[in-house]
Amino acid sequence: MKNDKNMSLKLTPQRLAILEYLEGNKNHPSASDIYDAVSKKFPTMSFATVYNTLKTLKMHDNIQELTIDPEKKRFDPNMVRHHHLICIICSKIIDIETEFDVALSNTQKQGFEITGNHIDFYGFCPNCTKIKEKRKK
Repeated sequence: MKNDKNMSLKLTPQRLAILEYLEGNKNHPSASDIYDAVSKKFPTMSFATVYNTLKTLKMHDNIQELTIDPEKKRFDPNMVRHHHLICIICSKIIDIETEFDVALSNTQKQGFEITGNHIDFYGFCPNCTKIKEKRKK
């Protein structure tokens, strides 16, 4: 995560635990996933603490908020430009750190100034594929 000296986030033990949980986490956890994990160590911590910490981290470009799960927002501490593979059964999300050349014609841009893109691939993860195959038999 970026070390932003202007970040207005007092580093309480609970917030440090949230940061530690997110650091290097590739599971793209939801706020409730983070709360469930961190509240084991801090049982008196509120969900609002997690939510407000995530909001501040996002505001300071320390995490990305993913809206690719219609049920809940997910959070990604990987700020390097990347794309995702998403299982349509279990919602598992895998990072793809490959660039894809997507060029739009001026007509397709419709006057937009393009500043970036993100590509999501949807399908079945290996585990869900196995389960589907077993059900077919």
